[in-house]
Amino acid sequence: MGVKVLAFATSSRRHGNSETLLDALLGAMAAEESVTVEKYALDEIEIRPCLGCNACEKLNHCIMEDDDLHWVLDKIVDADIVVMASPVYCMGMCAQAKALVDRMQVLRSRKYVLHLPIAPAERQDKRLGAFLSTAGQNWDYVFDALIPSVKCFFHLADIKNRDISYLMVNNVDKAGELAAHPTATADAAALGRQMITDIKTRLAEGDEKGEYGPKNQEIK
Repeated sequence: MGVKVLAFATSSRRHGNSETLLDALLGAMAAEESVTVEKYALDEIEIRPCLGCNACEKLNHCIMEDDDLHWVLDKIVDADIVVMASPVYCMGMCAQAKALVDRMQVLRSRKYVLHLPIAPAERQDKRLGAFLSTAGQNWDYVFDALIPSVKCFFHLADIKNRDISYLMVNNVDKAGELAAHPTATADAAALGRQMITDIKTRLAEGDEKGEYGPKNQEIK
């Protein structure tokens, strides 16, 4: 049974701390049997800011058809696991990540205005999400402000709050500092393996009782 993983590296600083954490998770996932991983860096594709025009409430697609959103949304809906990684910028996710979240307005219109399905009924409760983040500050609350946007992103992709896993590492600021962290990459790899185990169970047997909760970790 094949598992499709879709991941977004959102920082404009390529191969920095958040993307390094992401790569550790994806490497562990890709090492598992029958897993296909697709990773996109948002600085290599074009996701323009939302215009707030609400045209998608009538069109069921974004009025801006000259960027990459259309196929990105198709891949989000088609994936079994969706992963986003973002650094913390000024107490929130980076601008590239937030642009993608804002453009999920298309799925909001589809779901709540046009009353059309996002994922097919047979795939409900059989999809997982993960959000990875790094921050330079050592404050306990440094990730708090971005969590509502993260939940909005996954909610509009038909991934429930209980099915979102978080791995967030603070006190890593300069490029390369994550590599010196004593547990971060190992924790990311462990989370990746566990998510593949969980999704294979769901795809094989379903999850009628909704017992597969997130493995939430905040690392200092």
